[in-house]
Amino acid sequence: MRSTQRSPPGNSPQVDWPSPSPKLRDASNNWSSPMADNPKSPPVRARPLSPFVTIYKWPITMATSITHRATGLAISIGMILIAWGLIALASGPELYQPFTAVMGSIVGQIVLAGFLWSLVYHFLNGIRHLAWDMGYGFAVPTANRSGVLVLALSILLSAGMLAYGWWTAHSGIHP
Repeated sequence: MRSTQRSPPGNSPQVDWPSPSPKLRDASNNWSSPMADNPKSPPVRARPLSPFVTIYKWPITMATSITHRATGLAISIGMILIAWGLIALASGPELYQPFTAVMGSIVGQIVLAGFLWSLVYHFLNGIRHLAWDMGYGFAVPTANRSGVLVLALSILLSAGMLAYGWWTAHSGIHP
């Protein structure tokens, strides 16, 4: 038998609604509330709240999606460097020299290489997303292959561009 509560007085008709926590009779014919409202003992061990990085294998499509978002953020931050360089270039040698000193250091070169890879990866993965927008490449094997292809091509193209830039800067031959 469920306990009920009446609706508040007003223009609506009287309706019996079930109460949010009904009382039940247990085995010894005593009234008690349901188990969810009155747990008898704590759980044996705490359960994880969500899949954890160490136990959950990332599919390539998930990794490429997260990387696409991260490279978009890196490109946005890299635009600050480009703006700094352009403003310094337009302002004269006294402001451009510190920019070239920072970008010519090892840390600056790593940042520029990461910025270049972010641009290439984001561009290639954007083409992949355009194909998806047209309805191509949604099969799981195709999506996995295209994700690996985008990652591999972005690394190869970035390395090729960096090698070409290094070669032209150090060989004295300028196109």
